[in-house]
Amino acid sequence: MAERTRTRRDYLLGTGTVVGSGLLAGCGGSGGGSTTTGDGATTTEASESGDPDADGDDTHTVSMAPVGDVAFEDVPETWFPYTADYADMGVALGRADGLEAIGVRARYAAYYYDEIPGLSLDTEDLTQLYQDGTGKEVFYSLDADVHVIDPNFMVNRLQWNQSDIAEVRENVAPFFGNTGFTRVYDWHDYRYYSLYEAFEKMAELFDERERYEAFSAYHDEVVADVKDRLPASTPDIALLYPAGIPPESFYPYLLGDGTQSEQWQTLEVGDALAQNGVTDAQAGGATLDYEALLDIDPDAIAVRIQGEITDAYFRENVVAHMEQHEVASELTAVQEGRVFYGGHTYQGPIIHLFHLEQAARGLYPDEFGGEQLFDRQRVADIVAGELDA
Repeated sequence: MAERTRTRRDYLLGTGTVVGSGLLAGCGGSGGGSTTTGDGATTTEASESGDPDADGDDTHTVSMAPVGDVAFEDVPETWFPYTADYADMGVALGRADGLEAIGVRARYAAYYYDEIPGLSLDTEDLTQLYQDGTGKEVFYSLDADVHVIDPNFMVNRLQWNQSDIAEVRENVAPFFGNTGFTRVYDWHDYRYYSLYEAFEKMAELFDERERYEAFSAYHDEVVADVKDRLPASTPDIALLYPAGIPPESFYPYLLGDGTQSEQWQTLEVGDALAQNGVTDAQAGGATLDYEALLDIDPDAIAVRIQGEITDAYFRENVVAHMEQHEVASELTAVQEGRVFYGGHTYQGPIIHLFHLEQAARGLYPDEFGGEQLFDRQRVADIVAGELDA
């Protein structure tokens, strides 16, 4: 990475600091008065936040709950998220070259990009932030222009404290992001964003409005086509993550309204787990064995597995095992051949199109079969900035 010609203190002109409910409990807050931004997020103005003229016309200012307004001298170039939903958004906006790191490489389904003409990304080239924990040192070493991470995620999921957030924000770069892949965390008591609302915020961050609008318009086309072809009656499904391979028990995931469930929302399926009072694994839910699943007996089962999973691997290690299992073989979904790959947790606009296609094929093979539900070349053109193609 080229040496900086200005300090981080010069680059970061002003940010808000998070004070979401419970975040500062037992912690001392930063100096300054609290304000409420246009996003409805409560923020505390940091006393060391920089230039008092941060809101001047020569700055690039973006706003997102929970951090509020963040001002830069220039549009950020180098960046990284923790979760791959934001990584995918940045790539969709043509910003792959500036992407430096990811929380866990295996949870970033970048292999899908190989199907998009001219687009590829090797996750091995990205620094993995999680190394038996996530320390501040990697943030200093990467020295990115912006951290596309909800700071409340760092505190509540990765054991940072408010002073860590303030230190990295001041000495390295600001945080800008909102945890939206799930809505089961009790600490997230501020505004949520849908997938495309979060994507629009990323477009504002990178000044890529035209690419965002092109993606949004094409996404609407694809979704409308899929919805027009749905059957009158849709199934209740169980979304599961194996506790081991071959699976003897599973971590349950509720569909809910998070961005991780965007494809299921489009396909209008019911949530068999929620209907039976199951607690989401991300909120402390226990694993489900086959006996518990048989009590629920969902119409279909979608199984998530991180990493690149081939059809042959899934068939051999999941489906065939369930078909031969004394209890699992009694499940309706197994008997009717409705156990299929459920994709990844984190999806932005590109990965979502693949997940929607896979889910539609898995649920309704007679209608969608092996059909490609979206135009790979059109996606490639948008990423490349060829918006009139």
